[in-house]
Order: sequence, then C-alpha cells, then structure tokens
Amino acid sequence: MHIELATGDITAASTDAIVNAANSSLLGGGGVDGAIHRKGGPAILEECRALRASHYGRGLAAGQAVATTAGRLPSRWVIHTVGPVYSTDEDRSPVLRACYTNALAVAAELGARSVSFPLISSGIYRWPKEDAVAQALTAIESSTADVDTVQLVLFDDETRRLAERVHGLR
Repeated sequence: MHIELATGDITAASTDAIVNAANSSLLGGGGVDGAIHRKGGPAILEECRALRASHYGRGLAAGQAVATTAGRLPSRWVIHTVGPVYSTDEDRSPVLRACYTNALAVAAELGARSVSFPLISSGIYRWPKEDAVAQALTAIESSTADVDTVQLVLFDDETRRLAERVHGLR
C-alpha cells in the first residue's frame, strides 16, 4: 500500500473513496463532515438517513465505518467514520486507529483502489496533530486491506510539514 501526503480540501480529492470524519448522527455537522455534505449534495444525506433508519438507529459508534455515495463529489464513495474525542485521562488511540483500519476494510469491500483520509479527530476533537499523524500512519501501515493508494489530505501547509517529519521518522 502506497501512502501519499497532500495538502488541501478533501472534497476535491479524486480518489475512489474519501473518508468523512463524521458526526455520530451521520446527518452532517461542521468541519470535514459539513464540507462533504455541502459539496456532495443531498444524495449523501439521503443515504445517511436510510442508514439511520435501518442499521444505525443510534448513530455510528466511534471507530466504526460505513459507506454511502459521494453524490456530486469527484470520488465514487464517501466512507463515514467517527473519531474519538481526545482525552488526557484515557487512551483512546486504539479507537482512532480503528477509524482508519475499518474505513480501509470498507474501501476494500467496495473495490476501491485509492482512498483519501482527513486527519481524523485533529480538529474539534482536539487530538494533538503530531500524535494524530502517528496514529494514522500506524493504522494505515498495519492494514491488510487490498487498497493500492492511501492519501492523507492535510488541511494546511503547517500540518503537512509536521506529517512529513513524522512520516520521515518511520
């Protein structure tokens, strides 16, 4: 599996699938989740509502992953996963890594050859970015999912430089 680091807007990624750092309700929210729902259009929300009505009545638990259409986005699918909120009192890093490995497993089941991820939990969930990058890379590198390329799309140049440094230490 080839890992790429990119800077920019994940909604512009043209990989087979993009990963949404979703709200557990699956009904949209702020940050990456809101941007994906806005740019992808109503088809994503429609499929998310259907998921809530069937298998995910209480919402999607942190670490789980589920796919929908990508609507008007350049990708074919959106894989929704809910990252954990960072805690100094409890080690939630296994749940964060599960976001990546479970999303990659869903991507492989769909037949996706390329997947783009945001840096999950590093925004409003306040995960320290350096550790968020390390957890993402650890999870991606340990995945056995049959996916060719994984792109980690970082929001700004500062985070990209940090990710390049962390990736270079591996």
